[in-house]
Amino acid sequence: MRISVDGKEMDLAAPAVLSDALTKAGTILARGTILGVIMGRGEKARQTNSYWINTTKGKLRIEIAETDLQRIWHDSVEKIEGAEARWATADGVAFGPFESALAFGREAHEYNRWEVVLGAAGFEAEKTHLIFMRRRHTAAYGTPANGGVLARVVGGKNTLDRLEKGDRIESIEPIVEWEDLTEKLATDDLNLPLSEGMEIYTHLDVELIEDAPNGAEFFLALTRDGAFKVDSVSSSYISSDQLLTEPIAFEHREPRLEGVATIRTIGRGRGRVFIYKADRTSNPGHSVVARVTAGMEMVKLARPGDLLTVYVRPERIMLLGLSLDKALRTMSERGIETEVEGHKGEDAVVVKQEPRPTMAILKEKRVKLTAIPSSHLVKIDLYDDKAPKSLDYFRHVTGLKERPVGPMPVYFVYENTLLFKPEIEATSYKELLPENKPTGPVPAGSIGVSNQVAKRIGLVGVRLVEDKRYGPSGEKFEATNIIGRVLEPEKLAGVKEGETIYVQEVRK
Repeated sequence: MRISVDGKEMDLAAPAVLSDALTKAGTILARGTILGVIMGRGEKARQTNSYWINTTKGKLRIEIAETDLQRIWHDSVEKIEGAEARWATADGVAFGPFESALAFGREAHEYNRWEVVLGAAGFEAEKTHLIFMRRRHTAAYGTPANGGVLARVVGGKNTLDRLEKGDRIESIEPIVEWEDLTEKLATDDLNLPLSEGMEIYTHLDVELIEDAPNGAEFFLALTRDGAFKVDSVSSSYISSDQLLTEPIAFEHREPRLEGVATIRTIGRGRGRVFIYKADRTSNPGHSVVARVTAGMEMVKLARPGDLLTVYVRPERIMLLGLSLDKALRTMSERGIETEVEGHKGEDAVVVKQEPRPTMAILKEKRVKLTAIPSSHLVKIDLYDDKAPKSLDYFRHVTGLKERPVGPMPVYFVYENTLLFKPEIEATSYKELLPENKPTGPVPAGSIGVSNQVAKRIGLVGVRLVEDKRYGPSGEKFEATNIIGRVLEPEKLAGVKEGETIYVQEVRK
């Protein structure tokens, strides 16, 4: 039988199941992610009047009008691809020439902004041009008697204003409306039987935007496990709340076209990441950070709670937690010059990198690393199922929401107890209600956060011995939230006030 995986056709011997197709395609999925399967396409999906016109300055979306010019358009699409902008003025921009069966006239007509016209330069049909109107005006473009209006620009309108003489139409793609597809499903059942003509989609390809280096890093942090967690779905987007409320500055504004990824940077929903499946105008609260270049079928199939495998380019440069030797080798392979501060012995591990954003490192072609002895990097296990609200606070103040390693400044040391005061003050906007309070002796190595019952709310503590009366942060049980445990408590012996230890979460 013949099927396709991510647009690539292949033959499989029947009977076959979904896992057989993935094996033959060499596809690697992130754990727990879904696949998209299309088992049929309706008639409308084969004929469309919506097109993406990909230019050297960006994408334009047009809707072809229901006129006799449709036939000329369909006959001329291949000729229009590769056409250059022969002229560009305040009134419009014209791509061509190409030969057509256009019945031209010499009369002037009035045109409106966003209209797309077929006209004959010099009143010669073999010099037909595709003309995009930038403003309302009257002109004679060698169009048919009805004015020659072929279509209207409905998406990517800011691209039209940037086009100049010499720009080129690189390709033209028909847009298949998702509602016209039949028998489509999202599944994680790798034993699903395959049938002739099935289309299988496995992942999203995402390209980061250079003009939003911090937002791009935010998106990389969100997808650091190779997956995009879908928390909500609407008719125009899917969104993820995995970094909700995390601060991020606005960097880049442009229309939210299909496939664009944005981050909400202000107000309610700050830190929410969106991927659009329908065109929307730009918004000053949404910073555009990336674009989906393949796999939009997965976006349109996604349901709340689904995980989507994501391949992001360029790959993230995140060296925290790596041995210094491995970090240096990795940067050398990518042509990045490296400067090292701090410990440089064989046991050195990286705990800081400057600049932090991947896009900034790639632009500068250099990075400065700070390393410490591995004995000062402490691995911890966190209890997501028992203390989710407290861990939202802890990961926020240590940076573990976005990075694999975070600092914990030592505030006070006494009687086998270490107290840490986070670098970030967040108790004014992060809830620390009582959660996962001890009910019996607290085991040695437990990590606790003092909750809102305590006088010193937000302190993080580790108790190196078992305690039957007080929590790790020195508070009574009702004022203590247990969030996890230290896996290497011996590394905390001898730690002094004023030092900073670094913790690394063991991710399950």
